[in-house]
Amino acid sequence: MTAHRVGRNALLRAFTVLDVVRGDDVDYPPTERCRPVTTAPPDVQFGWAGLRDGFVQCVPVALGVAGYGVVFGVLAREAGLSVAEATLMSATVLAGAAQLIAIELWADPVPVVAVVGTTLVVNLRYVLMGAALRPWFRRIAPRQAYASVFFTADENWALTMGELRSGSRLGAFLLGSGLAIWSFWVAATVVGATAGGVVGDPSRYGLDFALTAVFLAIAVELWEGRSTLAPWGAAAVVAVATEALLPGRWYVLCGALAGVLAVVVRRD
Repeated sequence: MTAHRVGRNALLRAFTVLDVVRGDDVDYPPTERCRPVTTAPPDVQFGWAGLRDGFVQCVPVALGVAGYGVVFGVLAREAGLSVAEATLMSATVLAGAAQLIAIELWADPVPVVAVVGTTLVVNLRYVLMGAALRPWFRRIAPRQAYASVFFTADENWALTMGELRSGSRLGAFLLGSGLAIWSFWVAATVVGATAGGVVGDPSRYGLDFALTAVFLAIAVELWEGRSTLAPWGAAAVVAVATEALLPGRWYVLCGALAGVLAVVVRRD
């Protein structure tokens, strides 16, 4: 059941990562919300305003993530983790897909190599996501940049990219939105781990669909018309084919890379 929930988000995760390569090759007039990216984005300012706006704007998304946090808490308890252990994992890892995969593989003794290897493959997408932030974060203090990327998740990264591409200079937006995701995720894990026996099967309440719904909403905002059709299509085809042909979670990374390659080929 866990593998199915993680797998059905693969395409949406690949589509989200494709925002790395979105540039000034769009087929509609720029708007205040979707302004083409220049080769040299303006330097951002790291301050309270960005922290506040990021947190507030991400609360609705964080509520959706919380539903999946409850699911993780329930599954973690079923796998034998204590409430404290499940909470510590959510507080220090902050990677829903990786955490669910780790719980899926959990056994006694813990297969450390399998857990580390599989979660590494799934989280390789963060390399691309971090590279996408570089043009804006290149001149902020390292401690500010590292704190921000620690609290980076797919959802708040996509929101932040939307803000930065629209011309925003709020460098702390990523950290603020990440803190919203983190706080709701940790709190939901505590609820799921504590009340797991009462909650029962989370799918009865549709909680297992919460993260899928969030990714669908984000994908709609990232859609730019015909210019995104080719990379999204390439990501979908390669992700589905990879999932069928290769073991593990390689479909997430392969789908994203296929989309990136499609954009590169189109521009050349």
